[in-house]
Amino acid sequence: MELNLKKPLVVLDLETTGVNITTDRIVEFSAVKILPGNQEEWLTLRINPGIPINPEATRIHGITDEDVANEPSFKEVAKRVASFLEGCDLAGYNSMKFDIPILCEEFLRVNVDFNPARHRYVDVQVIYHKKEQRTLSAAYKFYCDRVLENAHSAQADTAATYEILKAQLDKYPDLENDIEKLSAFSAYNNNADLAGRIVFNEHRQEVFNFGKHKGKTVEQVLKEEPSYYSWMMNGDFPLNTKQVLTAIKLRSFGKA
Repeated sequence: MELNLKKPLVVLDLETTGVNITTDRIVEFSAVKILPGNQEEWLTLRINPGIPINPEATRIHGITDEDVANEPSFKEVAKRVASFLEGCDLAGYNSMKFDIPILCEEFLRVNVDFNPARHRYVDVQVIYHKKEQRTLSAAYKFYCDRVLENAHSAQADTAATYEILKAQLDKYPDLENDIEKLSAFSAYNNNADLAGRIVFNEHRQEVFNFGKHKGKTVEQVLKEEPSYYSWMMNGDFPLNTKQVLTAIKLRSFGKA
């Protein structure tokens, strides 16, 4: 089934130096933009991360430090990537737990505007896990009846994810062919930040989702314990989490 699109959809996949959202970096970015009418535009880039690639990561995706030594840095390609994503809905496999947060961190490091709130997201893994509970290679075999060649190549994984999403629409009549509905169905939670350290409660108030203040509203904690803001800003938290925390703090100024 072809996608019913009201605006462009970008299906993306990243290969990275490791799995730590805060400290690891992108070594390969691949995305296909599907336009209304189902025309496709591809963007695949190798990136010099500026730090060593974890050998465990290399064993998975096959990219070595030597492979990216002469490639551009993320800072050099950031505006091109941001332009490619502008005005689009986004989709990926496990993207809301990994790809989108680490991409957002990269943009924040180089001061290139990328506001995750401007996009809707479809996570193919969430749809798959809610329906079948498998891995990407198994999902490709299950939905498309083909073996995924070159697994953990960003471009191969991106193409497979796009094919799986279309096959999921064919397989499940109750999945509505609408990105807004698919985004809602594949959402993990009510995260206020991408890492889920701050979430929305039932009253749409931001609350901490970890530590000694878990369940308390951020505004309440910052009012009663102002030093908690400094502790988080100086701590090993994702830049996006710090950005959200700062926005709440600034918004709170002037409130009784």
